[in-house]
Amino acid sequence: MEAKLNVLGEPLMPCSDDPVTGFFRDGCCNTDSSDFGLHAVCVRVTAEFLEFSRARGNDLTTPHAEFGFPGLKPGDQWCLCAARWQEALEAGAAPRVVLQATHAAALRVIKLKSLKEYAIDLV
Repeated sequence: MEAKLNVLGEPLMPCSDDPVTGFFRDGCCNTDSSDFGLHAVCVRVTAEFLEFSRARGNDLTTPHAEFGFPGLKPGDQWCLCAARWQEALEAGAAPRVVLQATHAAALRVIKLKSLKEYAIDLV
């Protein structure tokens, strides 16, 4: 697993335990070379983003009990693929970001400036 640092160079904080998120389903946006989707961006989903994702073929609202996935609703936090967040940004549908819980690996795909513009937790 890659070093557990966030995009600010600090220890990675949890994203969500309800619903449990992360590529490793550990509540954090941890990643490694087996995570081809780079599920590194901790977001707070909106209805607009959920519709955007559904329209792109990834319905995040429908529960899938066989995978322990309850389905997301607006306000839930979730570890999102970096490329999907960038795609949503370019389409004007990007959800807000929790920088402290966004893995530094997201910076391979997304500029820190863009993440900061959507940050929930910047003081």
